[in-house]
Amino acid sequence: MGWFVKFIDSSVGKKIIMALTGLFLYFYLIVHLVANLFLLKGDGGVAFNDYAEFMSSSNNIPVRIIEIGLFVFFAYHIIDGVRLWYQNYNARNIKYKVVHASENSTFFSRFMIYSGGIVFIFLVLHLADFFIPHRFGSPPETMYQSVLMKFNYPVYCWFYIICMVLLAFHLVHGFQSAFQSLGVRNTKYTSFIKAFGVSFSILLCIGFAIIPLYFLITNMGGN
Repeated sequence: MGWFVKFIDSSVGKKIIMALTGLFLYFYLIVHLVANLFLLKGDGGVAFNDYAEFMSSSNNIPVRIIEIGLFVFFAYHIIDGVRLWYQNYNARNIKYKVVHASENSTFFSRFMIYSGGIVFIFLVLHLADFFIPHRFGSPPETMYQSVLMKFNYPVYCWFYIICMVLLAFHLVHGFQSAFQSLGVRNTKYTSFIKAFGVSFSILLCIGFAIIPLYFLITNMGGN
């Protein structure tokens, strides 16, 4: 096991683990979006509450295992991302003091640590608002009612939308970088991966942003 620890702690190993955890979290976002779109079904939150109850049931062992794995992947992705940023930051200071950063990297890559940091803050608040109370507590309201209460505040809705824009920035570069780290660099596939990553990342985040936007418009209409 010593060789494996050394490998994942190496520069190449960090990038590969970062890529694999990133692609897994990409898949999770797709599943999470599909579930969140139940909020727009117009059934008073029945479908969304059924999904939330299914996911939070303590008897659902497979979901609990996935939940633990998801937490581990998130934690490792965040820690590994910070370590890679710090490693690259030191390398730039040593080797590229004279060369401008804009000439050696894209805007998306330079913005990764900042977009990731803001998305992390959003994630913590999101878990504190919804996951923790309903997973470990017994709030008087349903999950759907909790969402309605939060999206009743325009500031929260706009904060959510802005975070989705930043998430799109993060995913656009992360998707391409993941395949590059995994060795997919053939010119036949690179342009397709890049175009697909950009398009799908933007569409995914638009899907999330539609939800608070829907409640913003609905609340304005109600007033």
